[in-house]
Amino acid sequence: MYVSARSDYALRAMLAVAAAVHGGGDAGSGGDGGELVKAASLAEVQGIPLSFLQGILLDLRRAGLLHSHRGADGGYALARPPEDITVGDVLRAVGGSLTTVRGLPAERAGYHGVAAGLTDVWLAVHGAIATVVDSTTLADLLDRESTDRATTAS
Repeated sequence: MYVSARSDYALRAMLAVAAAVHGGGDAGSGGDGGELVKAASLAEVQGIPLSFLQGILLDLRRAGLLHSHRGADGGYALARPPEDITVGDVLRAVGGSLTTVRGLPAERAGYHGVAAGLTDVWLAVHGAIATVVDSTTLADLLDRESTDRATTAS
């Protein structure tokens, strides 16, 4: 599995919005819960080029993972609770298929002769990746960050 910069940035942005809106941390909005996160703040805090981030946020909104609000007090908020958004949801929203073979989804890779068994291998790889990313939610990742922070503070 290749994780593109776009996928990495999308996950970082979603985690930052989840942390800020649900009171779990700093995303450039204050993080006291219920606040909207501005794209410019997200870009600055996460070190993501703003123009690149805006396209990612649009994809996440179109996929139904984010809500956007216009105006001076506008910004972004999660469309669902962080426990209902998986890493797989985010990856698919910005990158399509989780696993590709020569640019095609793994299920479309076809082989003949001695290489015919490769299709099964790519499908097994795809299934293993899907199992991990579809069982890991934003809330799981935020809980890990909170646990790490509490352990470091002790």
